[in-house]
Amino acid sequence: MEKIKETLNYLNAKIDNFNPEIAIILGSGLSVFCDNLKGKSIKYNDIPNFPHSSVSGHKGELLYCNIEGKNCAIMQGRFHYYEGYSLQDCTFAIKVLKMAGIKTLIITNAAGGINKNYNIGDIILIKDHINFMGTNPLIGKNNESLGERFPDMSNVYSLKLRETAKKCASEINMNLKEGVYLATTGPSYETAAEIKAFSILGADVVGMSSVPEAIVSNYLKMDTLAFSIVTNHATGISENKLSHKEVLETGKKASLKLSSLINKIIKNI
Repeated sequence: MEKIKETLNYLNAKIDNFNPEIAIILGSGLSVFCDNLKGKSIKYNDIPNFPHSSVSGHKGELLYCNIEGKNCAIMQGRFHYYEGYSLQDCTFAIKVLKMAGIKTLIITNAAGGINKNYNIGDIILIKDHINFMGTNPLIGKNNESLGERFPDMSNVYSLKLRETAKKCASEINMNLKEGVYLATTGPSYETAAEIKAFSILGADVVGMSSVPEAIVSNYLKMDTLAFSIVTNHATGISENKLSHKEVLETGKKASLKLSSLINKIIKNI
């Protein structure tokens, strides 16, 4: 709590008590979402107790701005378990945002498509997840002032927000698909045998993030919405070798579609 308060005090001093109500986490290649937004940007490296983002395609800045009349805080890049951070470190920012007054969290990521009905560039509305990371960000002594020891996980991704997302997608003629996201630790991509197993388990897309953030957001009783951009077909679904460069390029192209959808959702929240 002391670290959270220290970080929050620093941010409040920088943004002159700007009161955000919606937070957005941008995944790999999705920083173009902020290209036309104006506001106050703070580098992660300057924020006390914040980890440093080391992955290409992640700008590593926190942007405070107004979107469709709503005050927003946008994380331009996230922190990953495979970078060597604990899941508590990876999700520290979520707790800070909650204490700052955030009520709604929108998570985005680049993911590999397992479902053979998905095409590269598709936007997937996450309806549920499978935590295949082998650990959990809530492990350790619980702080009852933040959340309960054993949080319910039956509605992690807000049904109300998902219905809003579907309605908004229909209004802009977007073919929004819905699916289950499975998270692995990375940083190696999955083998063909793993992808086959994940498909049997019920996963539609696979990635290396988002689930720890969603778990903590749910724990803090924030309304959570999440999207994946299918940036590549998973190993075994496609014969092509996977590369982070491909992920970034596809993410940038599809992010314009996702940006339009998120803007409309924010307007309707």
